[in-house]
Amino acid sequence: MQELLNNIKQCTICKDHLPLGPNPVVSAHKNSKIVIIGQAPGTKVHASGIPWDDASGRQLRTWLNVTDQEFYNPEHFAIIPMGFCYPGKGKSGDLPPRQECAPQWHELLLQQMPKVELVILIGMYAQKYYLKEKAKQTLTKTVKDFKTYLPYYFPLPHPSPRNRFWLSKNPWFEVEVLPELRRKVKGLM
Repeated sequence: MQELLNNIKQCTICKDHLPLGPNPVVSAHKNSKIVIIGQAPGTKVHASGIPWDDASGRQLRTWLNVTDQEFYNPEHFAIIPMGFCYPGKGKSGDLPPRQECAPQWHELLLQQMPKVELVILIGMYAQKYYLKEKAKQTLTKTVKDFKTYLPYYFPLPHPSPRNRFWLSKNPWFEVEVLPELRRKVKGLM
C-alpha cells in the first residue's frame, strides 16, 4: 500500500492541465473500513496537503459525527478523491475533477483495502462513476434513494457551504439520511 501511495503522490499524468501544478491528496491504509470518495481538493487542501482541511471537511465530519482524530485515522477512513489535484477555477466554483485519476488509481487502491465495508460517494462525479446506470437523473434523487445502494455505497451531496440552499430545500436529508449515515459509520468504527 505504501508503495502505491508513494506512486500516487508522484503522479504527474495531468500536470499540463493543473494551474497550481500537481499535488495529489490521498489517504488510505490496508485496514481502511470506510472509503470517502469526493470530488477534488480545493486551493486550501492543495496548499496544506491534508484532505478535507476546509469548511467542507468540517461539515462532513459533523455529518459523520466523528472527531478530527477519528476522521484522519486511515484505518477508519480512506480518503480518495475523484481527482487527486486541484483542477482550477471555473465560472461558478472549481472545475470538475480531472478524469485521468479515477481510472488510473482507484481500482488499484481498492484492491489494497480488503476490509472496506462502506464507500461514501460525495457528489455527482463519484456517484456517476461508481453507481453508473443505477445513479438517478439528479444528485437529489440519488441521495434521497440512498437505501437502494446500501450496504456498500452511501451517496451524499457535497458538504460545501455553497450547498446551504440545497440543504434548506431538502430537509429530509438531515432527518432521514444523516441518522442512517451516522449509525453505519459508528458501527464500522
